[in-house]
Amino acid sequence: MSHRPARSIAKTGASPADYSTSAANLDGAGATPMMAQYIEIKAANTDCLLFYRMGDFYELFFEDAEIASRALGIVLTKRGKHGGADIPMCGVPVDRADDYLSRLIALGHRVAVCAQTEDAAEAKKRGPKSVVRREVVRLVTPGTITEDRLLDPARANLLLAVGRRKISDAAYAYGLAALDISTGRFSLSEVEAGELAAAIARHEPREIVLSETIHADPGLARLWREIPAAVTPLAQAELEPASAERRIREQFGVATLEGFGSFTRAEIAAAGAALLYIERTQVGARPILNPPTREASGETLSIDAATRANLELTRTLAGERAGSLLAAIDRTVSAGGTRLLAEHLAGPLTNLPAITRRHEAVTFLVNDPVLRAALREALARAPDLARALSRIGLGRGGPRDLAALRDGLAAASGIAERFFAQSVPLPDDLAALAQRLGQVDAELIEALRAALADDLPLNRRDGGFVREGYDAELDEVRLLGQDSRKVIAALQARYAEETGCRTLRIKHNNVLGYFIEVPQAVGESCLKGLMRDTFVHRQTMVDAMRFTSVELGELEARIAGASERALALEGEVFDALAVRVMAQAGIVAGVAEALAALDVAASHAELAVELDWTRPFVDEGLGFVVEGGRHPVVEAALRRSGEPFIANDCDLSGEGRGRIRLVTGPNMGGKSTFLRQNALIAVLAQMGAFVPARRVHLGVVDRLFSRVGAADDLARGHSTFMVEMVETAAILNQATRRSLVVLDEIGRGTATFDGLSIAWACLEHLHEQNGCRALFATHFHELTALSQRLSRLDNATLRVAEHKGEVVFLHEVVPGVAERSYGLQVARLAGLPASVVARAGSILKGLEKAERERPSRPRIDDLPLFASLAPPPPPEPPQERADALRLMLDGIDPDAMTPREAHEALYRLKAERSSEPSA
Repeated sequence: MSHRPARSIAKTGASPADYSTSAANLDGAGATPMMAQYIEIKAANTDCLLFYRMGDFYELFFEDAEIASRALGIVLTKRGKHGGADIPMCGVPVDRADDYLSRLIALGHRVAVCAQTEDAAEAKKRGPKSVVRREVVRLVTPGTITEDRLLDPARANLLLAVGRRKISDAAYAYGLAALDISTGRFSLSEVEAGELAAAIARHEPREIVLSETIHADPGLARLWREIPAAVTPLAQAELEPASAERRIREQFGVATLEGFGSFTRAEIAAAGAALLYIERTQVGARPILNPPTREASGETLSIDAATRANLELTRTLAGERAGSLLAAIDRTVSAGGTRLLAEHLAGPLTNLPAITRRHEAVTFLVNDPVLRAALREALARAPDLARALSRIGLGRGGPRDLAALRDGLAAASGIAERFFAQSVPLPDDLAALAQRLGQVDAELIEALRAALADDLPLNRRDGGFVREGYDAELDEVRLLGQDSRKVIAALQARYAEETGCRTLRIKHNNVLGYFIEVPQAVGESCLKGLMRDTFVHRQTMVDAMRFTSVELGELEARIAGASERALALEGEVFDALAVRVMAQAGIVAGVAEALAALDVAASHAELAVELDWTRPFVDEGLGFVVEGGRHPVVEAALRRSGEPFIANDCDLSGEGRGRIRLVTGPNMGGKSTFLRQNALIAVLAQMGAFVPARRVHLGVVDRLFSRVGAADDLARGHSTFMVEMVETAAILNQATRRSLVVLDEIGRGTATFDGLSIAWACLEHLHEQNGCRALFATHFHELTALSQRLSRLDNATLRVAEHKGEVVFLHEVVPGVAERSYGLQVARLAGLPASVVARAGSILKGLEKAERERPSRPRIDDLPLFASLAPPPPPEPPQERADALRLMLDGIDPDAMTPREAHEALYRLKAERSSEPSA
């Protein structure tokens, strides 16, 4: 049976043991000692590819080798036989292992890294056939990687654990623990079952761990299949509530969790599962984690997975960052700031005081361009403190991580000094950030500056990273090594003179060490001549001979000893510095968070100044007024091509309850852009950013729903229309008065009257039951008549002009109703053959003529489809109707009206006239 990555295992519900490779099932009794060791280690890690260290390579055998060979595109070879069959083998160099690991992790595989834990010399002491001891030192999985080369600096690498508790006979509450061991982030939350998918989508985890019981729940099976992350089930027996709380206490060295806040049983279960998984994958190494913070239910704007995809918040529908809202608004200059910006965008706030504090910080930086420029310059020089600290804490750090801490802390100290020098009081958020940045220990920065050289290697084992003059003993050992090399050069010159051979060289390789090399003829004379008592023969080559001498051997020992001693001393310096850093890990982590938050605020300010965005007014009401709103992503694309974006207003502020705007207009007229831009403005406002509009007044939105566009979901057996109905059902069942709903073309995926009736009923439900603020775009022009019955529904349309038979889309939203959809014009623009467009035009004219000439065409109100609707109010008497029309006309002053006011007046008169009863 073939090996499968963890994600596939989780999807089938099988345990990892079911996927043990053939190598693990082999009897090791007849194997070589090395292969027996491999089989034993592999048997304990059956759900992983095993990277087995042999010298300078990580080797893979049996089925692991076949999988890795295909996945990595490397040569599959063989090494000996086992059970009468060749053993497949492939390998990757140790110094390039990270590159191969990243590719395997991206494909969903888990990798067990097996390292040599003793020297070969120690192994030989146990016997000539003894194998070097090896152990798995860590498991590399998508949610637990820390290496800089494996991580995306702009994206959090979250591990999400799921726990649950029973709240009734048929219902559960689910706890979520979100951890990023590369930065120390650790947050807990609890959601109801109906919100679980949306909560997971907000976190965008790389890997999910959960109990086998939750994983096997039939009601959640589809969710685990659809999540774009590795899903790893854990044995239920390992996740007892008591052990979960104990793990949390041990991680943070506390006797009780009360100091961190109050957590539910589901949250504690999730946290325990996450810590168990980290303990297992890190093989005893304990990452630096921030104390857990609890996210209360309702603190962030609820956005389900379909809405996130439709609005392309952090990724486009194609999965790319470019073209998303995140890419359009990102002006951050640090990796930590970029990750925090994505986190804020994924979870906009609903807490009004917190939103206001963020806006005040941005406003302060907008109004002080000199300070903003200085901050951004300092932030751009600050390396990724959080990830450097994490690697140091796990024992995987290198000299460059210490340098990152040095430079990041120095930048933070400089920023704090600038803030404290401000003569104007800082807003609350900036004042709090300044206090955290001011906690930096200047002595730690100075110690790192004094110890680290200017040019640093990637790994500590390479040496040469301690500055000359920092450690006297190290300088002495280094000098010994340098002097020895000078002595070798002098010894080579003396031997050349004594032998009379100008081409004599003293060389070095890993097999012989230092040796003397002379041409063959000179070598023969050395064996018989004066040098026979000095030179000791080592090797004869085709055209050269190699020798050693007592003097050269002693010198080699001195050099080797000096090099090893120098590496040992540098290791001691590194460890001492790491201990000093970890003693202040909490402060350093807080500084990293403060730098990221400051970068996000400065990014918002820079964006606002650059693109002329304005501060939104946000309150607890139900208002939604946008004046001159623009779509941030579309506007950015048009700006690159030199085209202007047509701004539009939107008012969804109903009296006591939200207003619904029914938008009609031609295809390609801009309906979808108008719908999306208002949803995005709400997201931007509540994440704490300024918005692309002249003025915005927004009552806090609790849930955002968007049903825009259409696609099949063939994997689930769902047609376009089924997907549309599933998403619409979720909206109608969950939207509240405080929600914002954006719906586009509901009912278009089925027969005309079916679709019309569904769209009609949805509008009524939104108006009467949900009472939410909503934008509803449609091609069912019959629905516009509902504005006469539903008091909080009004009509809007996209303006179109025709010139010499050509249609011009003006992209301007105005009150009123579209006359037609201009489908034929769009078909022509799309490139349909002229004959097809002409034939379609002919058919359309015939259908329209037949419709006009139908002798007793019923009104839409009279169709059986709508027979259940409440009858309209009785009409006014003809004379009263006429008097009302005269009053309306008397109140109109054509000379004082703008074109738009005149247009609106005509619509009012027409609506009043059309409502008269027929004779």
